[in-house]
Amino acid sequence: MWRNFSHSSFVQSRKWLIVALPAWVLVSFALAQMVTLGVITGLNALQVPFGAMNQAVLSTLISVVVYVLSIVITIGVPWWIKKYRTSREDIGLTSWPSWTDIFLAPAGFIIYFILSAVLALIAANITTINLDQVQETGFDTISQNYEYILAFLSLVIIAPIAEEVLFRGYLFGKLRKHAPLWIAILITSLLFAVVHGAWNVGIDVFALSIILCLLRVWSKSLWAPILLHMIKNGIAFYFLFINPYLLTTLGG
Repeated sequence: MWRNFSHSSFVQSRKWLIVALPAWVLVSFALAQMVTLGVITGLNALQVPFGAMNQAVLSTLISVVVYVLSIVITIGVPWWIKKYRTSREDIGLTSWPSWTDIFLAPAGFIIYFILSAVLALIAANITTINLDQVQETGFDTISQNYEYILAFLSLVIIAPIAEEVLFRGYLFGKLRKHAPLWIAILITSLLFAVVHGAWNVGIDVFALSIILCLLRVWSKSLWAPILLHMIKNGIAFYFLFINPYLLTTLGG
C-alpha cells in the first residue's frame, strides 16, 4: 500500500514538473524583461538621458541584463525558496570544450540546416504563414566599427551562451529526469520557438533546438550546443550585417 502510494505521488509530481519547468523558464524570462523595463522607466523618470545613449550600446546592455536576470531568477529563486538546487552537472558545464564538442558542432549545423529547410518547405505548403518576416535584433541602425563589435558580442557570443544555459542546460537537463527523451526535446524546442516570436524564426529555431538537444545528449555536455548555436548566429550575423546583399545575389 505504501509502495503504491509513493509511486503514485512520484508520477503525479513528475507530471507536474513537466508542465511547471517550461512555464517557470517562460515566467523567468518575462520577469527579467519586466524588471529591466521597469528600471529603465524609473531612470527615465529621474531624467537619466537614455535617449542620448548610443542604440547599439543600449541594446547590448539591455540584452546582458535580461539574460543575466533570466538565469538568476530561473536557477536562483527555486534554490532560495525551496532549496531546489541546480548543479553544473545538471546544466552540462562541468569541464571545458573537448575535441568531440568542437567536431560535433559543425556536423550538427549541417543536420540542422537540412531539417530547418524541410520544416520550412512543409510549412510553406500546408500553411499561409509569412516565412519572410524579419526578426528584430536591436541593431538595425549600426554603422560604426564598435557598434558591429557590440552586435557581434551580443548576438553571437552572449545570446548563445545564455540561451543554451536556460534551455538546453536548465530546462532540457531537468525535463530529461522527469519525462521521456522525445517529450523533453519537444517541449524544450517548442518553448524555444515561442520565445523567438516570428513564425519563420520559430520554425528555424525549433529545428535548431532539436539538434541542440541531441548534441547535449550525445556529447553529455552543453559545449557542443553552445558552439553550434554560435556558428548559426555567426552565419546569420554575416548575412545580416556584413554582406546583406549576398543572399539576394545568390537568389538571382
